Formats: sequence, C-alpha cells, structure tokens
Amino acid sequence: MTENMPEICIGDQVKVFLETQLTDNEGWFKGTVVKIEPYSQHRNFYWVNLDQAAQAKLGIGSISVFNPKNIQKIPA
Repeated sequence: MTENMPEICIGDQVKVFLETQLTDNEGWFKGTVVKIEPYSQHRNFYWVNLDQAAQAKLGIGSISVFNPKNIQKIPA
C-alpha cells in the first residue's frame, strides 16, 4: 500500500472495484480479506470473500485483487 493508505490485514472489511473488462457489473463491491499473498516488496495479492449481495450479483464467491487502486479498507 502507499504511504497515505491504511494497511489492509486479514479480516478487514474492504470494497473492491471490478471493471467492465471483468464483468458487466462494473463498480465497487464489499467483502472481507481472507488471505494476503506477497508478490513483491511493495505489492500483494489480496484474496477477498465477497459479501452475499456481491455474490448474488456477480455469481462468484471470492476474488483476488492485485492493483492497490482497486481495493479500499472500509473504516470500522
């Protein structure tokens, strides 16, 4: 994450952005981080279990997010 973005940890509530290239339902979807896989010193793969509303709309249960612009921590 960049300096001004809060650190994302396992168990955090987040929203992820999906582009129209990936789905017909472009937008932000809520979920919970369940796994973090390091990719490099500055980047990670974030595995997110989507909430029930997102699962119903998208037809998938989880997604991995690599681009830090496409994941945001939801404040508690």
